[in-house]
Amino acid sequence: MHIRKLTPEEQHPIALLLLADPSLKLIEEYIARGECFVAEEEGSIIGEYVLLPTRPDTIEIVNIAVAEHSQGKGIGRELVNDAIRRSREWGYKTIEIGTANSSVGQLLLYQKCGFRIVGVDKDFFIRHYEEKIYENGIQVIDMVRLSQDL
Repeated sequence: MHIRKLTPEEQHPIALLLLADPSLKLIEEYIARGECFVAEEEGSIIGEYVLLPTRPDTIEIVNIAVAEHSQGKGIGRELVNDAIRRSREWGYKTIEIGTANSSVGQLLLYQKCGFRIVGVDKDFFIRHYEEKIYENGIQVIDMVRLSQDL
């Protein structure tokens, strides 16, 4: 597997981006301002993440996804670690990530990669998404915010 920055001429992997965020409108907003990286295996894109500078010295992983057929193989961890490494190399001091209150697997992964829970953005998904979202049998309501010093 190889992780690389998407070139300006390439199409963003919208199907993968939609796995992590069901709002095409929000995706279009942050990919226009951020940098998209893709994981490739045998010429196929199997994962992606988007880094977005948010404040001085701070960058956020605003979208991260692995193709369903490639999940459970450690690719998500490699993508998170790649984002951390690149952010550190670029001189950022803090990296952040957010996930839904119902995203138990993601919360576990991010903490294993060194992130710590720093807050909850209550009703985030109610405010920003028109349709109700359910995951693991739970309505997605709050955004759990995590951070790591680089």
